[in-house]
Amino acid sequence: MKKLYFGLIIFCLFLTSFNDASAQMFLHAEGQNIVDGNGKNVLLRGLGLGGWMVQEGYMLQTGKFAGPQHVIRQKIEDLIGKEKTEIFYEAYLANGVTKRDVDSLASWGFNSIRLPMHYNLFTPPIEDEKNDGITWIEKGFQMTDDVLKWCKENQMYLILDLHAAPGGQGNDANISDYDTSKPSLWESEANQRKMIALWQKLANRYKDEPWIGGYDIINEPNWNFTEEDKNGCDEKLNAPLRQLMVDITKAIREVDPNHIIFIEGNCWGNNYEGIFPLWDDNTVLSFHKYWNFNTKESIQEFLDYRKEYNVPIWLGESGENSNVWFKEAIHLMEANTIGWAFWPMKKVDNIAGVTSVTKNPGFEIILNYWKNGGEKPSEEFAFNALMQLAENYKMENLTIKPDVIDGMFRQVNTNTTKPYKKNSIPGIIYATEYDLGTNGHAYLDKDFINYRVDTGIRVSWNKGNKMRNDGVDIQTCNDRNSNGYEVFDIQEGEWLQYTVTAETEGAFDVSIRYSSKVTEGAYHLENDKRHISNVFILPKTTNDGAIYETMTIENIKLSKGKNKIKLVFDKGGVILNYLEFKRKKG
Repeated sequence: MKKLYFGLIIFCLFLTSFNDASAQMFLHAEGQNIVDGNGKNVLLRGLGLGGWMVQEGYMLQTGKFAGPQHVIRQKIEDLIGKEKTEIFYEAYLANGVTKRDVDSLASWGFNSIRLPMHYNLFTPPIEDEKNDGITWIEKGFQMTDDVLKWCKENQMYLILDLHAAPGGQGNDANISDYDTSKPSLWESEANQRKMIALWQKLANRYKDEPWIGGYDIINEPNWNFTEEDKNGCDEKLNAPLRQLMVDITKAIREVDPNHIIFIEGNCWGNNYEGIFPLWDDNTVLSFHKYWNFNTKESIQEFLDYRKEYNVPIWLGESGENSNVWFKEAIHLMEANTIGWAFWPMKKVDNIAGVTSVTKNPGFEIILNYWKNGGEKPSEEFAFNALMQLAENYKMENLTIKPDVIDGMFRQVNTNTTKPYKKNSIPGIIYATEYDLGTNGHAYLDKDFINYRVDTGIRVSWNKGNKMRNDGVDIQTCNDRNSNGYEVFDIQEGEWLQYTVTAETEGAFDVSIRYSSKVTEGAYHLENDKRHISNVFILPKTTNDGAIYETMTIENIKLSKGKNKIKLVFDKGGVILNYLEFKRKKG
């Protein structure tokens, strides 16, 4: 009997030891830090896969007339019918995120992914259930399994984010796919029960997965419970939100004691009035940050929460600004030991992201029809155009944005510049291919960042919204020998820097290909902050910007190897296509 007794003790100790060891595999909150199984601090550097499981109209350029996903889908059905709509969405979801996407994110420097999920990929809406039951759809779980598998292969953490909750969790319908003709999350106990059950189902499925970084249980609630502001920014109690998060946490902890629970306040995630005290010791506070100053004061409220409640904080969503803002924001976060997840990965004609989806001509025609009316595209035409759009979402068909990636990683702690591409001279250097780096170092532009939340002034940092995400204004170019783009809206005193490699020391003639509607522009060249040319006048070429001419500066002396050449505009108003360096003859 004693042998059996001692055997049971040893077995229980083994189970306790095993469970403790297992728990240590997971990311978890430890005081004010997120740490790994070895107790080492982990600074999450992540990207949100926005627009995949949940479509938001602005990412497809339908925001002004079709913001929420259910409206977008209905418009597509009206064009091509239900059966072909299903085919389109199958292709859209299949192409939207693949192993190649996750591999790319890892290679660029990200160590985590935030996965914005739509509940309807996992479970039907309540109106489609029978007898108040809850049924499950395997598709959403399988999609999540796939992303997790790819993350594990890259040793990246996957954070699950319920972006569109049953019924919709906010008055900002575009974010949560809220259908105002049906009960919201807050107006329906059935929707809340479904949401709680979904989180328990997810937690039970992934409870043993250490590369699941945690559960972001409700994205950007924005709802007025007792106060007037419809988005909940003036709420003082937020009792329904707190209670729902408590209930979800309880359901998760019944099956999963290990994973972090990320919570968000009201008012797009940032109003934590009434949310405290916290109810779980493995919790992280998430906040979202857009279009405001990147000062310590801008995050002081959350720094205070971190200290007062001894809890980690995480910038769960941010972006949609210039590279300078990205550099500032990420530097601010990392200087204060705060992890981050930027937004989004894929968007049509995007400059403010790591990639851009090409807007094919057929989809442009569909957009014009939806916006302005007129002749309805045929079903065949519309289907082919939409399927091409879905094809464009494949990683191999995207345009990668090296300037954004550079701004989010290399530039964060340095003002040094590097060439956008290898520029050997003699040869042509395109105006838009100025150096990678921040304002005042790789270029100088007077409008380069959007602080509209704090200033009340919305700034278009790149007025042409093409090619790059800096302050330099870039538009498409129809001139000969262009790379498809040109620099325009050049103001007096602005400049561009180009790192060029000269094969030998010597003199060069430098030709400027430009167009101008102003009476005269003026520029000069500098090298290492020294003038290497006089000021030259660029005469007017046209009244409408359609005529380009070439102006040549002779006998510019350059050293062998790398030269950082700065093109400085003493008078602005011109449009710039390229510079061509030719070796001086004789």
